Amino acid sequence: MTTNEDAIRATAVAAKQAGGKLARLGPERRSALLRALAEALRDPRHRQAIFAANAADLERARAEGVASPLVKRLGLDAGKLDGVCDGLDQLAAMPDLVGGVTLRRELDEGLVLERVTCPLGLLGVVFESRPDALVQIVGLAWKSGNAVLLKGGREALGTNRALSQIVGQVLSGAGLDPRAAVLLEGREEVNAVLGLHGLVEVIVARGSSEFVRHIQQSSQIPVMGHAAGVCHLYVHAAADPAMAARLAVDGKTTYPAACNATETLLWDAGAGAALDACLAALQKAGVEIRGDAATRARAPGIKAAGDEDFGFEFGANVIAIKQVDGLDGALVHIAAHGSKHTEAIVTEDAAAAERFLAEVDAAGVYHNASTRFADGYRYGLGAEVGISTDKLHARGPVGIDGLLTYRWLLRGHGQETAAYGPGKRAFRHRDLP
Repeated sequence: MTTNEDAIRATAVAAKQAGGKLARLGPERRSALLRALAEALRDPRHRQAIFAANAADLERARAEGVASPLVKRLGLDAGKLDGVCDGLDQLAAMPDLVGGVTLRRELDEGLVLERVTCPLGLLGVVFESRPDALVQIVGLAWKSGNAVLLKGGREALGTNRALSQIVGQVLSGAGLDPRAAVLLEGREEVNAVLGLHGLVEVIVARGSSEFVRHIQQSSQIPVMGHAAGVCHLYVHAAADPAMAARLAVDGKTTYPAACNATETLLWDAGAGAALDACLAALQKAGVEIRGDAATRARAPGIKAAGDEDFGFEFGANVIAIKQVDGLDGALVHIAAHGSKHTEAIVTEDAAAAERFLAEVDAAGVYHNASTRFADGYRYGLGAEVGISTDKLHARGPVGIDGLLTYRWLLRGHGQETAAYGPGKRAFRHRDLP
């Protein structure tokens, strides 16, 4: 009797084989595939089906009481889809990294070692809510020559089905097995994938911290976690008030549900004028402000912040504000409450900025820039499979290079290791162009 686990394993095996063919296509055909997907997603007929499916998903999510930040991420309109298509075009135009020689070294005459990039193989990507992520992930997988098993959130199933159908049509139209990108739909299928150690090379988990921890604890497969983003904007004593206000509003309001949104604003006692500018701008933008005692002393009408408001990802138009004891206090607070995602300082003091950049332990650390810049598309990566707060293999927005590994290739003429060593033949170890 065939079990669901057997069926998923068979699907994964087929996907990996399809991915191998994708990796061998060569740069020009992989780029053509990306451009074909962008063209298909610009087709008005396809868009009509995508938007209809998304409208149904949104209606069902609201009826079922899905949390507001998730509903916000669930929406897929023409603007978002245009951005996704632009990202695919950007990916297609980028240099191909598969098969790149990153090191070439002559160990001895006629014995040459190369380090060559290659795809990871089969990716398992589990993500919540955002259906546009499906296309971004597929695009990065194709560019890096990887096959991918995709599992989106239940709330986005209709939209993901519509997008996945188009992805399959593009693969088939190019003479490729559509199983190079497979959409999984049930929770039991995800559990089965988590058990495919040795077949699935890496799991990318995008969602809440609890969700990512669950995935990490449920599999022996390496997990690249894209979890909560508790991002801080630190307003230093030497901050320009107008700049601080602009960055606070941009970081909080342009997409409050995003993981790179600013959740906490920290300020120096000497930054009162900059804080006042930030408070006025945030209030004008309709942001709910929760402040500590020092902040409420300057703005008595705002809500009081509790300890639970610091280190919390609101995912909404809410921000927590706290006074800190200079740069040292800001560094201590961020170390205790940050999520190692993205942190920013606003200051005209170059020395303070350089210390902040050097000492903050996060995937992204910014000077005089909005935390919202933490994004694969904005970094010029084309897109991202997630923003990793881990330190091994990939960190920050994970683009093509984060989906590649490498092999060591050695070409010789019958050399033996016994010929080398003290008193014997010496290695040259000469790096080559």
